[in-house]
Amino acid sequence: MQEFLNWLKTPGLTHFLIVSGILFSLGVFAVLTRRNAIMVLMGIELILNAANINFIAFSRYSTGTLDGQVIAIFVIILAAAEAAIALAIVLNIYQNFNTVNVDEFNRLRD
Repeated sequence: MQEFLNWLKTPGLTHFLIVSGILFSLGVFAVLTRRNAIMVLMGIELILNAANINFIAFSRYSTGTLDGQVIAIFVIILAAAEAAIALAIVLNIYQNFNTVNVDEFNRLRD
């Protein structure tokens, strides 16, 4: 029991991978099950944050360089741009159709 408690006290690569896996799973669940476009975007953000945790954890525990942090900054910039453009598109769709339900977006083809 004491060995398990010591394992919990000092975070290592395994801890970061577990947190990242949980975040990724929650993000995929949100993308696949939600009908609201805003919730789908939040799920995508969770997936990108899980990838950032992986980049930084592997960078810290394998090479010790700043490569993972630099890639994570680019992913954050990409996520901010994606959120701004996607929210603008969702607001435009809401203005035209009065809904943000993903199932009803197929009316755009008509």
